Amino acid sequence: MSDLPPSFDPLSAAFAQDPYPAYADLRTQPGPVRFDDFDIWLVSRFEDVNRVIQDKTMVRASDAFMSDEDRAAQQRAENFHDMPNHERFVQFSLLDSDGPVHDRLRKLVFREFTKTHLAGQRGMIETFVTGLVDEVADKGTIDFIGEFAAHIPGHVIGRVIGVPDEDCPQLRQWSEDTVSYFDIDRTDAKKAKAEQAVTDFYHYLLDLIKLRRAEPDGGILTSLIGALGRGDLSEDELISTCMLILMAGHGSTIDVLGSGMHALLRHPDQMQRLRDDRGLMPTAIQEMFRYESPLPFFHRYATEDCEVAGKTFHRGDRIGVLYGAANRDPAAFDQPETFDVGRSPNRHLAFGGGAHFCLGNQLARIDMEVVFGQLFDRFSRIELAEEAPIYKTGLSVRGPKALKVTFSN
Repeated sequence: MSDLPPSFDPLSAAFAQDPYPAYADLRTQPGPVRFDDFDIWLVSRFEDVNRVIQDKTMVRASDAFMSDEDRAAQQRAENFHDMPNHERFVQFSLLDSDGPVHDRLRKLVFREFTKTHLAGQRGMIETFVTGLVDEVADKGTIDFIGEFAAHIPGHVIGRVIGVPDEDCPQLRQWSEDTVSYFDIDRTDAKKAKAEQAVTDFYHYLLDLIKLRRAEPDGGILTSLIGALGRGDLSEDELISTCMLILMAGHGSTIDVLGSGMHALLRHPDQMQRLRDDRGLMPTAIQEMFRYESPLPFFHRYATEDCEVAGKTFHRGDRIGVLYGAANRDPAAFDQPETFDVGRSPNRHLAFGGGAHFCLGNQLARIDMEVVFGQLFDRFSRIELAEEAPIYKTGLSVRGPKALKVTFSN
């Protein structure tokens, strides 16, 4: 068994500011590393992470090999019990299901997230972002996260689903309260807050379903209500799927907007290169996801005996895939510590892979293309207004808490 390097301390301030030395230490280990605090084995090299996420015998949910009694015991051990609505709508979801159930639910929403379909949303996104740029244009210095980036993904995915604009800030708070409980620092206070958020979210969606039945708007919720009527999914599955899409559409895109802007500010030559050649915008966005993966950690369960990186895993073993480490692996990327807006090819793993490849990746990329394009159009100078932004602690997220930026012409 390989040793966990001392540098790997996901709840420390040092790891939050710069986890990449710790990831490099993990990659030097001869095989997967045991992380006892989370009852999981960690794989960190690109080849190994990609092997796990592409393997159909590696699944997200434990019900493929656990009895109901064992699953309940696992929930208690991980403090995911006594959360009735969280268990009902969050612990079961499109993300945490596999096989025919996952395929059925994914198929119901897949069309809404195709590149062709989302192209029709670009005008709406551009109009919304223009309004936000107008609001901050005269402020000079702003918190790029709280005053700008945080308002975009939730409103955009809200409109795609069919949520009224005025409700989006509340949904963002519920999403943050729910998602925060998935990281490794699970306190009782976070648990209570997560359960309350899911409960409030549930009652809100019940009311919204009634509204969209009376006033269909062509959004995802309207489409899922039609699928419910045809018997293609249950009401619980409808609510769970809407919660997942709204939660996934908030945090990770806010984080990568923040870390992407920070990367450009730390590398002014690359920002100027992108200003001078807007044709690089798609590769620049992909590089932002590689360089600072907003969701650096996920897990899979082995459903049968297998070998990964020289270690034999058995049915039921849980494997943690570290996308943040894999995306800086020198075996997979030339000069991986270099931020290069023209990097091509760029086979990063920030969107996962296999059956659980991120549904919302196209929408997130459009959001970012519009945001950076409009900011470059409006402001001739964008500068960092603080020395070192504080990044979030934890293993499952990566992004600055705040980012003070000055805009000028």
